[in-house]
Amino acid sequence: MLLAALPAAPVAAAPAAAAAEVRQGAGAAETIGTMIAAARARARGIAFGDCPEREMLPASLRCGTFTVPLDYARPLGPQTELAVSRRAATGDAPERQGALVYHPGGPGAASITFPLLGEWAAWRKTARAYDLVGYAPRGVAPSPALSCRPPGEAAETPTASPEHPSPAEKRARIARARTYADGCLRAAGPALRHYSSLDGARDLEVLRAALGEERLTFMGTDQGAYVGALYATLFPSHVRRMVFDSPPDVRRLGYRSGPARARALESRFEDFLSWIARHDAVYGLGTTPGAVRSRYDRMRDEVARKPAGGTVGPGRLQAAFLGAVAYDDYWAVRAAALSAYAQGDPEPLIAQASPRPYTAKGDENADAVRTAVGCNDGRWPADWRVWDRDHTELARSAPFAAWAEAWATLPCASWPGPRHRPLDVRTGRGGLPPVLILAAERDGVTPYAGAVELRRRLRGAALVTERGAGSHGIGGGENTCVNGHLETYLLTGRVPGTDTGCAPHREPNPVSLHRAVPRGDDGPEHLRRGRAAF
Repeated sequence: MLLAALPAAPVAAAPAAAAAEVRQGAGAAETIGTMIAAARARARGIAFGDCPEREMLPASLRCGTFTVPLDYARPLGPQTELAVSRRAATGDAPERQGALVYHPGGPGAASITFPLLGEWAAWRKTARAYDLVGYAPRGVAPSPALSCRPPGEAAETPTASPEHPSPAEKRARIARARTYADGCLRAAGPALRHYSSLDGARDLEVLRAALGEERLTFMGTDQGAYVGALYATLFPSHVRRMVFDSPPDVRRLGYRSGPARARALESRFEDFLSWIARHDAVYGLGTTPGAVRSRYDRMRDEVARKPAGGTVGPGRLQAAFLGAVAYDDYWAVRAAALSAYAQGDPEPLIAQASPRPYTAKGDENADAVRTAVGCNDGRWPADWRVWDRDHTELARSAPFAAWAEAWATLPCASWPGPRHRPLDVRTGRGGLPPVLILAAERDGVTPYAGAVELRRRLRGAALVTERGAGSHGIGGGENTCVNGHLETYLLTGRVPGTDTGCAPHREPNPVSLHRAVPRGDDGPEHLRRGRAAF
């Protein structure tokens, strides 16, 4: 009965999508289940209405839900509702081009507030043409949220983050990682294996149908770009336009992603230290990157002995500075905090790096989804000796983030249940409309090689590179050249040359120590950005 109700476009594309999954080791049952779920979603649509009061969103945004199966092999089995938001296109009828869906990546981030960017200058023309649509991927609030431990538990006491951890520290981290993996299984049960990028791509197909779109116009950042690449591989005939911003390297999923990211983060940390050194007249931390790093290392040792404000130890210090490595609009406030601490004032550091009770629930939700999706998407060694050997070696050349990478992903060593075999992302000639890839050349979170590889695998793709820059997620950001290519593509479908470069955006201006340093800083992170996957 349900198969008889399937719309024409999904039926026409079904054999190709099913064949793609079967060739690459996935089951055709999931493809058929996606078709059934999409047909039901198209029939139901999305009843947009007032957004929940707790979200504190303006009236210009309308909210609703759509329903997806927890397991696409059982499309009539248990379901979950995913939250979605929309800001209607502001242009006249002839200008309108349908819906633009955004996935912020993370994993663990939602794009419910993405439609608000329609009021920003960089998005205004796009907002005239498109309904801007954000959503909360499976497991991410305000969709039913995954959590693997009590919110705030990780921030209750200062944590260590040595560049060369002791055997005792390693044993404690192993135990903590196993406890976290067990907590995820208790929270999600058998559904845990379905928190994955592949299921996220199928959810995206259901969302396309629920919105009434015959073909999908989409933008994804970080892991959101990977979800989009999976979608393009599985459902190429359903693609209208796609933007892949700062994509991960599809050759290095799971455990293999860590070393490349740690090395890229190390290089970007050096960029940050060099910038501080060039502004020694403001910060007084040294005129060379080495001198500035020595001051950072001394601060790390000092907060290890005596946590700043009783809460900021080396772990939270490193987390704060990882944010600066990911986004250079953190550079000035982090440098000012380091400088103030060196002069005996810990208050800016305490304000910027202390745990915030009001974000604890969301932070744990993001950590849980990041862990679940990361563990399910790739392959991970179960033998701790492999992790120890590899990260000990890695820490010799990339000490800033080597062990942070290990601790963030160590639950995957004891992850319960079967792992997914990664889908081979690629399309053939003529199988996909022109798509646009954006990347910063010195991105530390998703190294630039991933964008080059994705361009090679998606026939007809164009790559726009922000040369000499390293902020993560560049579409709609500070670079007018990048934004021009993005806007042209979304409005007309035209892509630039195969490989196009843009000059870097201006570096941040230093903050004078005589000016107020933000207190309670949540960072200047753009609404468009998701959490970085450290």
